[in-house]
Amino acid sequence: MKPSSWLHTTVVGQAVQYCMSRPDSPPAEDDISIEYAKEESSSEDITVVDWDGPDDPENPQNWPSLYKAWVTALISVYSFVVYCGSSIVVPSYEGIVMQFGTSHHVVSLVLALYVIGYGAGPLIFSPISEVASIGRNPPYIISFTIFLIISVVLSTINNFPVIVVLRFFQGFFGSPCLATGGASIQDIYSWNSVPYAFIAWVSCIYCGPALGPLFASKIVDTRSWHWPFWEIAMMAAPICILMVFLLPETYGETILLHRARRLRRQSTNSHNKRTILAPSELKPIPFTTHLRETLSRPIEICIKDPAIGFTCFYTSFIYAIYYSFFEAFNLVYMNTYHMSLFSFSLIFVSIVIGCVIAAVLYAAYLFRRPTSQQALVDSNNLEACLFPALPAVCFTPIGLFLFAWTARESIHWIVPTIGIALYAGGTFVTFQGILVYLPPSYPQYVASLLAGNDFARSATAAVFIMVTPYMYEDLGISKGVTILAAISTLGILGMFVIWKYGARMRARSRFAG
Repeated sequence: MKPSSWLHTTVVGQAVQYCMSRPDSPPAEDDISIEYAKEESSSEDITVVDWDGPDDPENPQNWPSLYKAWVTALISVYSFVVYCGSSIVVPSYEGIVMQFGTSHHVVSLVLALYVIGYGAGPLIFSPISEVASIGRNPPYIISFTIFLIISVVLSTINNFPVIVVLRFFQGFFGSPCLATGGASIQDIYSWNSVPYAFIAWVSCIYCGPALGPLFASKIVDTRSWHWPFWEIAMMAAPICILMVFLLPETYGETILLHRARRLRRQSTNSHNKRTILAPSELKPIPFTTHLRETLSRPIEICIKDPAIGFTCFYTSFIYAIYYSFFEAFNLVYMNTYHMSLFSFSLIFVSIVIGCVIAAVLYAAYLFRRPTSQQALVDSNNLEACLFPALPAVCFTPIGLFLFAWTARESIHWIVPTIGIALYAGGTFVTFQGILVYLPPSYPQYVASLLAGNDFARSATAAVFIMVTPYMYEDLGISKGVTILAAISTLGILGMFVIWKYGARMRARSRFAG
């Protein structure tokens, strides 16, 4: 594939082509070599534009590995910035409390509403990204530009209610990558390669909240509590520019629609202008219908397919525990171990360490497993995708119990920190297994499943952010985290049940196939 052809699919490339095109303009020499149409016999003599065989260079599945790696890296860093933006304000809590006279519980709204925002956003942006006339890129770029503007505004605001409201919208407009990012990765990779690409994407998602406090702790000490918002803007700006100029469109339906429009513009036959159609133009679905189905379908699938319902519940629970750490760590490492703000922020690196070790082990498993991902999909043996999650799910309660029972001044701080690393590694592999399991289970409803799962996780996390501080104050860290660890042990049984009986559950669901 020529680099020029690839750049034509970026937002800037499409805008330039649109401005320079004329309805009666002859086809350019470069365009002739990349435009193909396959005819279908029908009474109306419709010509349906399709890929030019399995090796069509414009098909994202056939892009060179370097191009695919670039798209994956850009989407992953984009996701990292958005997730990092959630927790980067945690070191500013004390400054906000002092300036506005609010309580620590109220200040938690700055984090909770951001998390709610980036959970609600995909419910809107995911269906928009699957409208062929729009595609993946416009929701990414327009929303992320607004995210950047809000970040700059937040760095200058001195009104707490306004900050809280803007944090919700900041999360909302930063959210498209959180569900659609997975769809973009699936657009360009085969089933065999998707799990490897997901390792990079999920690693950035997982490490973002962990590194946020570390990025902000020093600058909050030396400057002011406003500076984390500046840091978000400084991280987001270059990513936004790169996306505008160098992020190609990956959605196949959109690429085929652009191809059909090019052919119609270049045709001198008025009949062809009416009969050359992209697949998405044959049976267009009203956007309101598409949006309504996208919003309702995740709930319906979770109710009617217990396997999907369990994965949604379990990922929501362990994700919420992750966000409860921002309060638990403060009580343990600053109050019990008397650490400074910067040293406290370094504790979150244990999550990164656990994630990296788990990612390496998971990649090694994928490389050495006897059956390819494509073979599992073809044979409908999707539950085998969950096999690495079976041992990994055990590390979640083990890590939590270790943290709960050793977080005391008489025991060195490294011991409960090891528990956090074990928890992080276990949940990372579990997330990976579930993310690889969900899309092929219902491939026609990928956007609905990922958006619904993201909203469930974010809503539960926001509740935990507001509720767990009271639980830790009333029960103490030891009892509070022990309760969470005990509940998480149910996930071990649930994961084994899905691995054993998930295929039967899917077969009995009316959504199967």
